[in-house]
Amino acid sequence: MVKQKNRWLIALSAIAIHLSIGSVYAYSVFKQPFSDTYGWSSTDVAFSFTIAIFFLGLSTAIFGRFVEKRGPRVSAFVAALLFSGGLIGAGFALSIGSLYGFYITYGAIGGIGLGIGYISPVSTLVKWFPDRRGLATGMAVFGFGAGALIAGPLAERLMNTLGIPATFYILGVSYLVLMSLGASYIVRPPEGWVPESMKDGKSDGQAKVKQDLSQMTASEAVKTGRFWMLWWMMLINISAGIMLISVASPMAQEKVGMTAIAAATMVGIMGLFNGGGRIGWATVSDYIGRSNVYVIFFVVQLVFFLLLPYITNGLLFQIVIFTILTIYGGGFASLPAFIGDLFGTKQLGAIHGYLLTAWSTAGILGPMVVAYIRETTESYNVTFYIFSFLIVTALIVSLIMRSGIKKQRRQQTE
Repeated sequence: MVKQKNRWLIALSAIAIHLSIGSVYAYSVFKQPFSDTYGWSSTDVAFSFTIAIFFLGLSTAIFGRFVEKRGPRVSAFVAALLFSGGLIGAGFALSIGSLYGFYITYGAIGGIGLGIGYISPVSTLVKWFPDRRGLATGMAVFGFGAGALIAGPLAERLMNTLGIPATFYILGVSYLVLMSLGASYIVRPPEGWVPESMKDGKSDGQAKVKQDLSQMTASEAVKTGRFWMLWWMMLINISAGIMLISVASPMAQEKVGMTAIAAATMVGIMGLFNGGGRIGWATVSDYIGRSNVYVIFFVVQLVFFLLLPYITNGLLFQIVIFTILTIYGGGFASLPAFIGDLFGTKQLGAIHGYLLTAWSTAGILGPMVVAYIRETTESYNVTFYIFSFLIVTALIVSLIMRSGIKKQRRQQTE
């Protein structure tokens, strides 16, 4: 029965799902082996990752309502079948050397599984943790960020010992089992359920739990100014992070003279800060409020992006990059809780799906802007100034958002 469910095991189940689909961030380990084995160009290989991220964002928007209607368990099982099926299908495509088959299986089918798997557990966690929304969603989304730390070395070893197609078969079956185990335990809490700590108006020493500003359907939410302000904030935050991720190694070598090995090490450490920021910032948001956290995000990024053109010290450069990566991860982790604050939990999964279209857009915008400007100006500095301007717009929007939330909070208490 639902009453016997342990909400911390629900969170652990969500982490299992996100650890599996988060393996997509380890895609870079396949680039060189694919080129060496199949003769595919670097652009050909990279395009499959772009397809996967595009379908991730697209599927969250299309299947958000499906997740809300059928519930997290069915949705997570569907995600497991699609994501794992995409990997197994990719193994077959690779066994016959089919690049387009790989695009369809890993990119499109696996990407749809990514999107459904990403949003399936998150709205449920928000409902199980009304007193710790940020922490709960931060833990799950940390799993997505940390998935590459496990998948990267594992895939590398499997390819070296068993070959590339077998690696995808093994990963596909393994993730099917892990995601199915996670899906089997996840359910929504009973209607009106609250943790014991909230029944007496307490919250285990946590931040005071505030009433949601509204309870809206996804159709109602997308008609509000707040939805589009949040969409723009996410677009800029994600674009800035993805832009740095896409060129971190060559940028470090060019700007501060890091060696290729040192730059590669920095890229690996970036993943830790990306994942750590998801738990850290999301937890902080429980105490100081989601709107305040996003204002901090853009203030810090504005200062750092204006400083980046002038930084020549390797250590300072890494500190700045690592900090921005915590904000990149923190933006993802704080988003579901922010959605709950603004629009309630009635159709949180569907609203989350619509907002994640900002991810698809940023996945193309960020890397394309930096690549074009670097090619035309032979410098990264213009990119920093352009993103500084975009961050200013996001900061203004976040301040307007915060002001509106404060005003509505006052009206609620009058």
